[in-house]
Amino acid sequence: MNKKIFSLVALTSLLISCSSTKSQKQADVSKYMNTITADELKTHLYIVASDENEGRDTGTEGQKNAGKYLISQYEKNNISYPEKANGWYQKVPSEFMARGFAPKLPDSENIWAFIEGSEKPEEIVVVSAHYDHVGMKNGEVYNGADDDGSGTVSLLEISEAFKLAANDGFKPKRSILFLHVTGEEHGLHGSRYYSENPLFPLENTVADINIDMIGRRDTLHPDTNNYIYVIGSDRLSTELHEINEAMNEKYTKMELDYKYNDRNDPERIYYRSDHYNFAKHGIPSIFYFNGIHADYHMPTDTPDKIEYDALTKRAQLAFLVAWELANRPEKIKVDRDGK
Repeated sequence: MNKKIFSLVALTSLLISCSSTKSQKQADVSKYMNTITADELKTHLYIVASDENEGRDTGTEGQKNAGKYLISQYEKNNISYPEKANGWYQKVPSEFMARGFAPKLPDSENIWAFIEGSEKPEEIVVVSAHYDHVGMKNGEVYNGADDDGSGTVSLLEISEAFKLAANDGFKPKRSILFLHVTGEEHGLHGSRYYSENPLFPLENTVADINIDMIGRRDTLHPDTNNYIYVIGSDRLSTELHEINEAMNEKYTKMELDYKYNDRNDPERIYYRSDHYNFAKHGIPSIFYFNGIHADYHMPTDTPDKIEYDALTKRAQLAFLVAWELANRPEKIKVDRDGK
């Protein structure tokens, strides 16, 4: 081969190799995980679970006010609602939430934010939390800081972490829907409404990561908050269960407690939060939960009692699992029957 031609070929190969190496550069996941901080979670939670929001009962002005704050934070971070939607809200009609002799609820709204995937935008990872609570009773505000202010503000921080990664050139391969659902305390209404009226086809929904109460410790863990109850991860997908364990082993190193994942759990926790309305449609779902404590559904569930170090670590794990689900080469498989 002519020396000039050889040199040209070698140079071209080198340029292609350098370009390929640059395009295949891996994100430092821990960098974005660590943008989820106790200080920011605390700032958000003192607003979401404030007395001014009067316990965020479904359809009340207090809940709507909390929702406006959530939207303001998404807008601040340049995260928008899904392009397919008409705005930030999915209206959940009062009639849909009617139950027997229960008091009639006002119309309410789910709130959604969206980061579009770069390679498989039609495949959707849902990260959910309910932003309602039980309102006021006898003039006392039931703030719902843990239930589920903790999950609500975690979504804000997780979405910001994904957005910062996207700004650095690491958009998720799949799309991520951040879904704040309403009416959970009255019967999982908001998530049920979404599952029956999905913005994106359920067959394209990869998984639901549901966060409901992750800011405290329960009586079964009096000496440590370095744990999290994991519920449902193995019901429909072996891979989802393995991903959660691998991310925890590599990064967050908490005790993963499967007590409430027991099929014979007398409290039936698996059926009592919003992930279930995805799981019953065959969508792999994982539910993070800190267990019941003395302030559960009491006016004493206030932001000052949150253990922000634990809240941070648990929100980080949810982010890591969402990251892996969004970026792995293949969509996780449903290989179990959900029982």
